[in-house]
Amino acid sequence: MDTMVLFSKFPFEQELRDEINQAEILEIKSGTVILREHQYIQNIPLVMEGSIKLRKTDENGREIVFYHIAPGESCILSITSCLNGKESQAEAVAENTTRLIGIDAAKVRDWMDRFPGWRKFVISLYYDRMTELMTLVDLITFKSVDQRLFKYISDRAVNNVVEITHQKLAGEIGTAREVISRLLKQMEKNNLIALERGRIIIL
Repeated sequence: MDTMVLFSKFPFEQELRDEINQAEILEIKSGTVILREHQYIQNIPLVMEGSIKLRKTDENGREIVFYHIAPGESCILSITSCLNGKESQAEAVAENTTRLIGIDAAKVRDWMDRFPGWRKFVISLYYDRMTELMTLVDLITFKSVDQRLFKYISDRAVNNVVEITHQKLAGEIGTAREVISRLLKQMEKNNLIALERGRIIIL
């Protein structure tokens, strides 16, 4: 399989393409913690299938999700931590069965020096993630929780259904599960939604 199909929009040099295609493909089970907070970066993921979320949790188990890494993407936080020899400031978790290429950190640093195509890829990732994080900051700072909740389920509904748990939704919104459950119950009472186990149906 030519793994470079996913990265075809980037002008990767042929030598870089060959190196990536020769790398081992790993399959990660859903829920696996790929990288822990305060851990030094050993490998950078290039996601082929599935999804990875980057999150931060507190001592009570509450989480906030910074961004998701989709097929054809990598983790800019891991890359920048790797390049600067710093510990990770967040945790990476496979959201579902995920296939990825693990690129050794030393090789990532080498590619930054050797390949302009790789540098453009990293800069593009940086821009996209910064945009997502700025949106997250805007939502948390200027929008009420119920507004953020309504926007999230509206944006992600497929045929008026969102399959998600209250705990995961709380992490995505950046609040406590109890707050999400209370707001969803109120929305159900107002006949805006119907709640099922692990599902929200928009009425």
